[in-house]
Amino acid sequence: MGVNRTDRLYAIVEELRATAPGRRSARALAERFEVSVRTIERDVNALQQAGVPIYADTGRGGGYALDKTRTLPPMNFTPSEAVAVGIALSRTGEAPFARSARTALLKIVAAMSAADGAEARRLAERIQFLVPESPDDRASVPAVVEEAVATRQVIRLAYVDRNGAETDRDVEPVAFVSGVRDWYLIGWCRLREGPRLFRVDRIRRAALLEETAPSRDFHDMAPRIPDLVAHALELG
Repeated sequence: MGVNRTDRLYAIVEELRATAPGRRSARALAERFEVSVRTIERDVNALQQAGVPIYADTGRGGGYALDKTRTLPPMNFTPSEAVAVGIALSRTGEAPFARSARTALLKIVAAMSAADGAEARRLAERIQFLVPESPDDRASVPAVVEEAVATRQVIRLAYVDRNGAETDRDVEPVAFVSGVRDWYLIGWCRLREGPRLFRVDRIRRAALLEETAPSRDFHDMAPRIPDLVAHALELG
């Protein structure tokens, strides 16, 4: 049953889902997928890093198990719907929480039936993206900035302005703002004592401070840009 690694990762999740709350040993999984125990251990570690709730019990009778209380039930996504979600998530690029988007897609496909998941992967192979040969040198949103917005924690930035000058600033984060091309962090800059937009690819370093930022209303701080109106992301 030789399969490529991507298919094997999905198949491991399906195998553990089918046996939950029971466990499957690394050796049993290795025999099932005709790979080494070490390969299974690496695969499970990759899934855990992606946020799939797999836990391991050591000792006699131990093995890997999937925590059903933290997984999605079987989903009615059609293969084309799953691929449509994948296309949308692939466009996140340097957007905030882009890494989380990739792990979310893994969870969605893993929650589909085995047949639909396999068909979705086959359809995805027929979707190609044209990209520049040289990688985009714009930095992705640092994970620490994402955490600052998510937890409303004051953040210390080393920021380079449009003139190339670098300053250290303590910022009370409020929101991410998407422009036509770039992503910005809007926050209260304590250095400038006012609201400021920080282009995320100009953030050189970032560190969380042990201080919760005061609550600030986005619309009181949002810049007034002619012909553009900010609107929030909708999740339903």
